[in-house]
Amino acid sequence: MPDRHDSTDCGEALRQLYVFLDGELTPDRRTAIRTHLDRCACCLEAFDFEAELRVVVSTCCRGDAMPETLRVRVVQALRHVAEQQDPAGPGG
Repeated sequence: MPDRHDSTDCGEALRQLYVFLDGELTPDRRTAIRTHLDRCACCLEAFDFEAELRVVVSTCCRGDAMPETLRVRVVQALRHVAEQQDPAGPGG
């Protein structure tokens, strides 16, 4: 449960994790998510994992084409995340 200084719950923090990592949040939302991450070990662990994964993918694929098997896995993972965020699907 968020404290009175942090109106961001875990679900909201995790839903906005990728947008946070991409630096696409407003300064206020970024501060709210950062505050939540500083106070919530579970969400911070998810953040650390995703940030590390981005570094590994970036490093492994720099200068080369992404291996097809990795590309397929990334696309599948992105579809899964999109379905979890919007179970009604497109137009739903």
